Parts: sequence; C-alpha cells; structure tokens
Amino acid sequence: MNVNYGGFVPISTVDWRGRSVCTVFLRGCPVHCHYCHNTALQGGSDSRSVEEILDMIHSSQMLISGVIFSGGEPTMQKDALIALAEGCRAMDVKVGVQTNGVFPETLEALIEHSLIDLVHLDIKTRWEHYPKLLKVKPEVTAKVQRSLSLCREAYLTGALPEFQVVVTLFPGREDDVAYISREVPADIDFVLNQGVSGGLTPLSFNELKGLADKIQRPVRIRTRDDGEVTYKNGQIIIADSIVLTDILQARRNY
Repeated sequence: MNVNYGGFVPISTVDWRGRSVCTVFLRGCPVHCHYCHNTALQGGSDSRSVEEILDMIHSSQMLISGVIFSGGEPTMQKDALIALAEGCRAMDVKVGVQTNGVFPETLEALIEHSLIDLVHLDIKTRWEHYPKLLKVKPEVTAKVQRSLSLCREAYLTGALPEFQVVVTLFPGREDDVAYISREVPADIDFVLNQGVSGGLTPLSFNELKGLADKIQRPVRIRTRDDGEVTYKNGQIIIADSIVLTDILQARRNY
C-alpha cells in the first residue's frame, strides 16, 4: 500500500504536549484555509510505500514515544493512515492526528480499532460560516460536527485517551470563541491558537487571555512568542514544555 507523502520531521517538541514525537505530513486536503502554512501539501503527489514511512518513524524511535500525522489532511487517506497506525502500534509508538474533521469515518475506524491516542481537531469557525469562509459544501459542516461528536464521546468513555479542540483566531473572528466553546464540554481541552497570516497583525497573548476570560473556562493559549500555557481564572497555571523523562524512557524502550 502506498501513501501520498508530504514530509517528515524526525523529532518535535511542540506537536504533542509533554511528548517528544516525530511528525509525518500527508498530502491532500479538501479545505483551503486562507491561513494554511502548508499550502504546498493541499495537492500534488509523492507516492511512497507504507513500509518506507514506517522506516522513517523507526529511525526516530530512540528519541520519541509518539508520532503525529498531519498535512494536508491525513484522514483523507483512510486506508493508508490505518496501516501506518497499525505499524506504529507494533513499534509501541503512540499515534496522534491533527485533523480538520472532514473525514469522520477515518477517525471512527481509528477509534474503533484502538489505533489512536490523540485527536487534535481544528474547528475553523462557527458552523454557519463554514460554507462561505472555507468555500466548502454545506454537507462538509455536518461531517465536522460528526467528528466532534464521535471524538467527544470516545474521550468521555475512555476510548480516546486525549482529545483537544483547537480554534485558530485572527483579528475580526474573536466572536467565534464563545460560539465554539458552547459546543465543547468543559472537561475537554480547548485551545486558543494565535493565527498568523500575511500582513495581519496577530492577536496578542493578552488579547487571547481576554477572550478566555469572557468564556470563563480553562483554556490553553498558543502563541508564536510564548509557546503554550494553561490559563484559568485569570492565572497562568502551567507553562508547557517537553518532558525530558519522556526521551529517557523512549531510549530505555528502544
């Protein structure tokens, strides 16, 4: 089986909170976000075998305990992603996916077969704005809603160990936060991600804190300059960083 391959980062300390991981990028995405940093991966072709990708992951195994599949949209390649996840399970490497939620059937299969440990679900905007802002058909919105629902249920029942909903924010879209927050239970990680695009001045850390104060729930705030912090009741609770013991444990398991 082949994969439409987009790239590989041997070790990353920012893609999975508290873990050192490698990151595999897969090509193809039906959603064309104006702020996408990987526009080159929205199309094109670079066919590689699943075995070649697993060899890349294995080459990083001494320093990692997980792999993140990103894109593009990794869930677009359902069969290939499942095969890759199975290979990671055989290596005792945890599996995470960064997704826009457009292919809920892929997420459902990964959860059903216990092949996934983390879903990072990017909710782009309030539901009624999806067709116009992202230039997608109305049925795409329903698919993202389905992904949110099944991941939420799997997380609450323990079938999905980690789940976070991420909202990437730009000036002028601040009102989306309160709307999306109501869709996400308080016991699920809710991430306010600083959007960076073109000539727009990004929202500052203090502006993102102000949005968190308005929705009155714990959030994680991610900015380019400050990294990721947990913010609750007007206080920064945790400054997240890579857990070095994770690397040591990975070395021992190698």
